[in-house]
Amino acid sequence: MPVARTADLLASAVAAGRGLPAFNVITLEHAEAIVSGAELTGSPVVLQVSQNAVAYHGGRLLPLARACTELAAAAKVPVSLHLDHVEDFDLLRASAAAGFSSAMYDASALPHDENVKRTAEAADWAHRHGLHLEAELGRVGGKDGEPPLSPHAPGARTDPAEAARYVAETGVDALAVAVGSSHAMTTRTALLDHELIRRLAEAVPVPLVLHGSSGVADEELSAGIAAGLVKVNIGTALNTAFTPVVRQRLAEEPGLTDPRTYLAPARSAMAETVARLSHVVGRAHRAAL
Repeated sequence: MPVARTADLLASAVAAGRGLPAFNVITLEHAEAIVSGAELTGSPVVLQVSQNAVAYHGGRLLPLARACTELAAAAKVPVSLHLDHVEDFDLLRASAAAGFSSAMYDASALPHDENVKRTAEAADWAHRHGLHLEAELGRVGGKDGEPPLSPHAPGARTDPAEAARYVAETGVDALAVAVGSSHAMTTRTALLDHELIRRLAEAVPVPLVLHGSSGVADEELSAGIAAGLVKVNIGTALNTAFTPVVRQRLAEEPGLTDPRTYLAPARSAMAETVARLSHVVGRAHRAAL
């Protein structure tokens, strides 16, 4: 199956009134688990490589990107490649040649006017090179080891009127919004603001994206999609499935040296998590706006 384009997967999700799961890739095991889990449920899926993951691999984008491309091309379900949380414009420029069909340019920490200016430049470049561009407005805290930001903090949540202006001024194709979730949560206790999501979906003409979805329970994810969310980004949930299996396996047999003996079951645990969350996200139905 040819590697899918994120824009097409999003369009199909919007037309069907369903969510689109997008999972973060750190290692090859992550990518394999994501594809395997998506195949278990027959769900389209987005493989996301973040700027942090690229840094982890020595700043080299192509090795991991090419592995993801090969897995996507061999998958039994539609799989696209997305470059996530890009702040480095040079990395954004490298994305098209590396096989990515979409990217998220993250200027959310900058003052608003500078965010608009840089994001508009990124969107212009992306569109001239055939890429779909996502951006973020509001503050989804907890990224890069920063302390979690209360969703009730002043300016934390995305304002619908401001979001509509932002999309018009920047020309982005999807918008990540702050509606109560936080990055890197290991407990699923975040409560989404469903009324705000509905107001954003009515005001914004592009698909809405939820970052920090690992901290959101299944019922909340379903309700968020029903309210208007489309793309649902998941990362930490894979790591919380993976790491305990490795830890337990090594504790049971401290003399193990072959990494395959503990990476294989950990990869399977991630695939099970992907399958479960893909089912939740892909089966939730959006209410009529």
